[in-house]
Amino acid sequence: MVKKLLSHLGEYKKFALITPACMILEVIAETITPRLMGMLVDNGVDKGNVSYIIRVGLLMLLCALFGLVAGLTGGFTAAKASTGFARNLRKGMYDNIQTFSFSNIDRFSTAGLVTRLTTDVTNVQNAFQMIIRMSFRAPFSLIFAMTAAFLVSARIARIYLIAVIILAAIIVTIMLSAMKSFRQVFKKYDELNATVQENVNAIRVVKAYVREDYEKSRMVKACENIYNLFAGAESKVVLNAPSMMTAVYTCILLISWVGAHMIVSNELTTGELMTLLTYCMNILMNLMMLSMIFVMVSISMASAERIVEVLDESADIADPDAPVTKVKDGSIEFDDVDFSYYKESEAPVLKDITLKINSGETIGIIGGTGSGKSSLVNLICRLYDVMQGSVKVGGINVKQYDLETLRNEVAVVLQKNVLFSGSIYDNLRWGNPDATDEECKRACILACADEFIEKMPDKYDTHIERGGTNLSGGQKQRLCIARALLKNPKILILDDSTSAVDTATDAKIRHAFYKEIPDTTKIIISQRVSSVQDADRIIVMDDGRINGIGTHEELLNNNDIYRDVYESQTSERDFDATIQSST
Repeated sequence: MVKKLLSHLGEYKKFALITPACMILEVIAETITPRLMGMLVDNGVDKGNVSYIIRVGLLMLLCALFGLVAGLTGGFTAAKASTGFARNLRKGMYDNIQTFSFSNIDRFSTAGLVTRLTTDVTNVQNAFQMIIRMSFRAPFSLIFAMTAAFLVSARIARIYLIAVIILAAIIVTIMLSAMKSFRQVFKKYDELNATVQENVNAIRVVKAYVREDYEKSRMVKACENIYNLFAGAESKVVLNAPSMMTAVYTCILLISWVGAHMIVSNELTTGELMTLLTYCMNILMNLMMLSMIFVMVSISMASAERIVEVLDESADIADPDAPVTKVKDGSIEFDDVDFSYYKESEAPVLKDITLKINSGETIGIIGGTGSGKSSLVNLICRLYDVMQGSVKVGGINVKQYDLETLRNEVAVVLQKNVLFSGSIYDNLRWGNPDATDEECKRACILACADEFIEKMPDKYDTHIERGGTNLSGGQKQRLCIARALLKNPKILILDDSTSAVDTATDAKIRHAFYKEIPDTTKIIISQRVSSVQDADRIIVMDDGRINGIGTHEELLNNNDIYRDVYESQTSERDFDATIQSST
């Protein structure tokens, strides 16, 4: 795991190597200074030697300046290394996420991915900065100070050693106990982010149903879960401070008592005692620093594991070794296809699908909710892979194609229409970045989107809010259809993409397709019979199987499901017409 993370250090490796060197130099300066101070007291102050005081004082000043420069340089390089490391980690995760198939994305919640890209990376960044600075500084400072203390007085230095061993045992016990709570926190962060994301995305529904209080209670519950876990962990971690202070003051008392006796018996000088007291504070403070590093690393380990999960995730769908880079035509063939979203599922979503669609055909697909309509078309552009059988486009198995080539030739307008912040032109050019203004306008005419765009103050330069919140459902659908048309695809799939469009506009769009893109294979999924009845053939789906195939007239005569849907919708229209004529 560590090797995987460090591989993203990249161009910031030199800063990560310079930092420990600077920290060691700073420690050397800090270790020399107390010894110089002791010499100044013994040989300068006690003997009244002013010139010696000045010489040693200047030397102490130089040591302090040297330590300051080393510390500042280490702080700068550590900041560069840690922030660069975080940048590369986020980029690596985001780049890998872009390769995920739908099945990969299904394994990670959106909120979970957001937490990993933000909170988890920040935790690892902070831990990394502390490691390259403090995890070098603290141990070296502790070792150097302990060695110097033994050189001054081994008898008093043994007091440090005993205190360090006892304190280290206490700190390790506290940290191991706290680690369990820290590891649970980030799952709760996922829940918190999911609550916020869901609330913000559905804020209009929340307000329409006056559910603000309910949403607040959900948010409070999510926050309390995190608070309780952190409070539990921190209540253990705070025991570090009293343990440390007890050890520090005990050591100071013991050193002062033993040192005073040694001074009286001429075994120790006043300056040496001052040096030992300074080393005492250095040693115990560095031990405290090590405990804080241990806490930070413990927290970041949970985050690091979650980051590596994303980095190690391999796309279920990838390009073959020698991919086909040209799609011959828009013909489609399903050969004994079974499909399931999860390998462990007992029953497949699609079963025994055998179907051939000629290039340029218009195919309608109709069926009840959960009948497998969307699942069927998702296999055409390899958003998912079949479990059994094969899907061919242009006579070639979709698994043999270069993914970019295939998906550029298969335009899909999904059930959920997604627009991005930017102008109408910006959104349209998602279909073709090089499309001219005239090509964008022509696509909008085919999708009947020009009708409302021309009425807008800025027309095609009108700004679209994130998610298209300043457009109606039908307007978003028409823009998404126009965006797909700009790809000039060989296959166009409309997955219930005109559900928010009135029947007259729906008919205009279909007529435009028939007239303007006759060579494009068009697959129209709809709940409305009126949207598919003019198709060359209509597929009736039921419980993941093809229940019937034929023209509108053929299915009315020989397919009970299609006939029932048609009659129910016809009777509804007749009833609506009667009501309108009577009012």
